[in-house]
Amino acid sequence: MLVFDASTLILLAKSELLDIFLDDFQGTPLIPGAVRAECTEGSSRPDGLLIRQRIQEGRLTVQEIQQQKVLSRLLQDFRLGLGEAEALVLALEIGDAAIVATDDRNAIRACKMLRLGFVTSLGILARAVDKGLLKPADGARFLERLRVYGRFRTEIIEEVSRQIGGTAHGESSEDRQHPAGSG
Repeated sequence: MLVFDASTLILLAKSELLDIFLDDFQGTPLIPGAVRAECTEGSSRPDGLLIRQRIQEGRLTVQEIQQQKVLSRLLQDFRLGLGEAEALVLALEIGDAAIVATDDRNAIRACKMLRLGFVTSLGILARAVDKGLLKPADGARFLERLRVYGRFRTEIIEEVSRQIGGTAHGESSEDRQHPAGSG
């Protein structure tokens, strides 16, 4: 079961990857209440409207957390925002089948410490290209959108560019030394 935090959900919506992901995903991803509030309440931004619409359509399910003491502990121990902390609590409540979708550095650290699986927006993009949902050149365009909206280190963007085999950062396909996927 996939649990979104706000950072990844917003990045996917802004970069126009959310529907590509949801169309392929088996099941319905979960978002805790704090993530819904962070992404949609009072938002007239296109990403907030898209997320609100996907919730109304049942393509994203809001699920409230039960363990408030665990939430308090995560907020304190890992310096997380409320949405990130609720996403981790929800994943802990689900158990071993849970994966947290997060691009938040502190949430990733917490996932590692808590032995929770996690995926980032860049990982979702790479998987979409790997599964053939996007051609490498299209993947490169989505990668550029994620670079613009996210706060990723240049080295990470370059590595994902190599993984997806697209043309990014001004390099042409003739400039690449590696065929798609062999980076």
